Amino acid sequence: MRLTSTIKNLHKRNPKLGKAVSLATATGVIAANSISCSIPLWFMGVGKILTGASIADKTVIKITNHWISSNNALIDNMLPRKDWRIQLPDDVNTNGKYLLVSNHQSWVDTSIVQYISEKRLPLTRFFTKFELIYIPIVGQAFYFLDFPMMRRYSKEAVAKNPALKGKDIEEAKRACALLKDKPFTLLNYLEGTRFTQTKHDLQKSPYTHLLKPRAGGLSLAINALGADIDGMLDMTIVYPDGVPTYGDLWKGNIKRLGVDVRHIKIPDSLFEGIQNGGYENDPEIKAQMFEWVEQVWREKDQLITDMLAEFETAPTA
Repeated sequence: MRLTSTIKNLHKRNPKLGKAVSLATATGVIAANSISCSIPLWFMGVGKILTGASIADKTVIKITNHWISSNNALIDNMLPRKDWRIQLPDDVNTNGKYLLVSNHQSWVDTSIVQYISEKRLPLTRFFTKFELIYIPIVGQAFYFLDFPMMRRYSKEAVAKNPALKGKDIEEAKRACALLKDKPFTLLNYLEGTRFTQTKHDLQKSPYTHLLKPRAGGLSLAINALGADIDGMLDMTIVYPDGVPTYGDLWKGNIKRLGVDVRHIKIPDSLFEGIQNGGYENDPEIKAQMFEWVEQVWREKDQLITDMLAEFETAPTA
């Protein structure tokens, strides 16, 4: 607590030095957490793979939640005064099964998801490239935690080996199915990439604050997990002072942040159609899915405008 108070006071007296100390402290703590948590996580993960024991799986998740909680404590106790406005539904819980869609602007987004989810939502997973499994610690953690890992096959590879056609989709569905018997929040950044003005202009996006959404990943998740989910959530993140870097988070540069999480409802007939494979095989179902996703995105675009305006008209005292 004394260190926390010292760092916060330092931010007031000497902001430049305060930011440097915050970043150095966070780097050290996160590195120590990564080492202390990754070793038992790795051993329990191997035990889970070899034995399939549910206790090993639960222990892996428990270790990961502790890892995330320790990092979140840095945000709560070390960073300077923040105007972070976060809203989540009251009826979500850590034992649920949710599909979560979001806009995407920065690597910070995922840390914010972990921060707002603690003790409110189940552990968040997201689609990752299979190649990440070779990254020490992080890659294996994704694998042990049943993150859906996607293999991508180029058109050239499929042309040489037609048996690969559709293989990536099959593997992704199988990866999603690993989540069926446990609570989860499966995050999908529908834009498929981080927003930049250059990308926005190249796309000729019809939205003010967003890139064009994609529907394939969400449809795949519905197809694989539809019968098991408790609901779909839409998260909107805004950074009123500009898109931050990951270093900005730990320096305490993100003074203002807005996060809005709300339920979204997909038409039952469309949900059922996608669940039965219609997105891949029925052009009408696919068109309906695009229409629905675009409607969600139009509403999100307006919400971002409203959230940003609220920061300007009702600043924190």
